[in-house]
Amino acid sequence: MIIGIPYAHIWNVLPIDSSGATPPCLFGWDYEDTPVARARNMEAVKKMSSVFQPIQQVARSWAEDHGLQIDWDTPNATISKLAVITQTPKEFDFPDVPQAPAFHYAGPFHDDYGRERVAFPWERLTGEPLIYASMGTLVNGLTDVFRMILKAVAAIPGRQLVLSIGSNIQMDDIGPIPASAIVVSKAPQLELLKRAELCITHAGINTTLESLALGVPMVAIPVGFDQPGIAARIVYHGVGESVPVASINREDLSGAIQKVLGNPNYRDTARRFHRTIAQTHGLDRAADVLERAFQLVDESRVALWETGNSWARRSNN
Repeated sequence: MIIGIPYAHIWNVLPIDSSGATPPCLFGWDYEDTPVARARNMEAVKKMSSVFQPIQQVARSWAEDHGLQIDWDTPNATISKLAVITQTPKEFDFPDVPQAPAFHYAGPFHDDYGRERVAFPWERLTGEPLIYASMGTLVNGLTDVFRMILKAVAAIPGRQLVLSIGSNIQMDDIGPIPASAIVVSKAPQLELLKRAELCITHAGINTTLESLALGVPMVAIPVGFDQPGIAARIVYHGVGESVPVASINREDLSGAIQKVLGNPNYRDTARRFHRTIAQTHGLDRAADVLERAFQLVDESRVALWETGNSWARRSNN
């Protein structure tokens, strides 16, 4: 802003709705279009704002020191007026979320080409229906949750589990590993999801969108950040179930897994998202939005330059 460079914003997490029309994504509440729900949502927006206030204060001080005039009482005062893009598909968000004209839904930005290759013991796959489980890369040190996943899936006959535990804990920390399970620190997630009938996830946006892009239903165990809001959308759209991490137990987790596996509607709905995402081409759509936005900036600058030159010529004459 201070040096006049045009900029856009990319939401690589779930966008935050500060209007009160839907619950802010840090909260895992169901979608309800009622006055009571909207009032509850606005209270949540205020709580969320207080959490972000120390960060905003740093920005305010910096802006004042550099002479930037910003109306901090105006929501989204520093958000780009050119383009704001989220990789969340519109079909996966709650309905009727008010958005600025520059806001654009796209779709998953992932592809198969920019990924680090990860070694995996493919020969250990038995050909049985596969359940893939991962609690992400940021908040994945929950040893008890991994143990519960192992036990819950082991109790389901005729399934094989691949569990990715990340780098925050050691293999020995999770105890005995059932013979039907493969436990790794890092997994080739997209390749495994292509083979999976179910994904057990922390409801991070990347794993969720990758599952939807491949038509895989989910059981969500949200931990923090925007994960509660993503898990709420998983349930709302019928592509899976959610189990709160704070009160998780083996019975509830097993019940959620059995419910999703036993009802073909979850798989059918996930496959419908697969078709929608395939038709949307999120990465291409995001690139198109950016190109159009910055082309308009270039055209405006050319127009200003031509206007300035014309004025200068008239003045000289």
